[in-house]
Amino acid sequence: MRPRLRDLTGKYGLLPIVWIGMAVSAFQQLVGINVIFYYSSSLWQSVGVAETDSLLLSLFTSLVNIVGTVIAIMLVDRVGRKPLLLAGSAGMTVALGLAAFAFGHATGSGEEVTLPFVWGVVALVSASSFVLFFALSWGAVVWVLLGEMFPLRIRAAAMGVATATQWLANWLITVSFPSLRDWSLPGSYSIYAGFALLSFFFVLKFVQETKGKTLEEMRG
Repeated sequence: MRPRLRDLTGKYGLLPIVWIGMAVSAFQQLVGINVIFYYSSSLWQSVGVAETDSLLLSLFTSLVNIVGTVIAIMLVDRVGRKPLLLAGSAGMTVALGLAAFAFGHATGSGEEVTLPFVWGVVALVSASSFVLFFALSWGAVVWVLLGEMFPLRIRAAAMGVATATQWLANWLITVSFPSLRDWSLPGSYSIYAGFALLSFFFVLKFVQETKGKTLEEMRG
């Protein structure tokens, strides 16, 4: 039978498993990963990095993302979905916190903003570590998890809702970052670090390992 959205309804508006899938999808974006990809060049320029150097840093970030994705492919079946997500959340929290602290040492204003060399290195390492931890966990594992966690009868409809949630969160983070950056770049990264920390506890409490489980076990 063709899946319908009303098949997802339950006691709490939607079935608990659908809420979990939506939350996982939202957290994937709320940690701010697309801020790095969409605004990378302007981000580095905003703390005094030359335009040519900022473009090279953007390229480096993309390479780190590729490396992290390959690592995720190699580990997802060996380590498991939930452990990888927890490791990614913990790593992202620390990396984003360090990035926020480093960006807080920028001096000057307007076009005269500079980031001292030491703190520039810390910011680069932190931002790159954030991308690496995301790529080896939430970047790839979320899609594997979403493809496994829903019962077959509602899988197509539930995946559609989860994907829509992800794009909505992506839009929210993308359009809000310029205003947040103008308010406070360290504050922006602190917010993303907060979401990364929340994602750790969410996975710890609500996300179950799904590989190899029967449908009855997945339903609890």
